[in-house]
Amino acid sequence: MKVYVALIIIVGIIALISTLMLGGRGDADYSESTGRNVTNLTLIYVIAILGSVIALAIFVFI
Repeated sequence: MKVYVALIIIVGIIALISTLMLGGRGDADYSESTGRNVTNLTLIYVIAILGSVIALAIFVFI
């Protein structure tokens, strides 16, 4: 079970890093909105990861 949790966390971190790396690339015309998009995606990842950890904790301890 611990292996699965570790794998989920690793995949989530890789997805976050990949999104941030790709979000930095953009056309000159879209550079103003890129920062906002990266912020929104980061917020989505943070909420998803926190929700997953809370759901996992509830599942394991109850």
